[in-house]
Amino acid sequence: MSTKTPSVYERIYVTVREIPYGKVASYGQIARMVGGCTARMVGYAMASVTPEKEVPWHRVINSQGRISPRARTSGELLQKELLEEEGIQLDAEERIDFGTYGWELAPPVGRNS
Repeated sequence: MSTKTPSVYERIYVTVREIPYGKVASYGQIARMVGGCTARMVGYAMASVTPEKEVPWHRVINSQGRISPRARTSGELLQKELLEEEGIQLDAEERIDFGTYGWELAPPVGRNS
């Protein structure tokens, strides 16, 4: 019996599914958590999400707290709408405050602070 190693995209999707409702993460944060990939790869993975994958792609934004534009689509308008439906507010410069809305993971159990 052979066990298949999940692809990088599959590992990215698993991680993004963990982002709680009303929170966001950056492409770079997801890349660091997944390991073996870059922020750009996370962006490509988010761009290839289809509805049946049930990945909350809209919760991943760039490191400046902005929605990244998508070529030839109105995806950024949909992303803004979905984030606002979750109570995530953008400031006057269309940025999201990571201090308020950023996904912070709890330290591993047994780890001293």
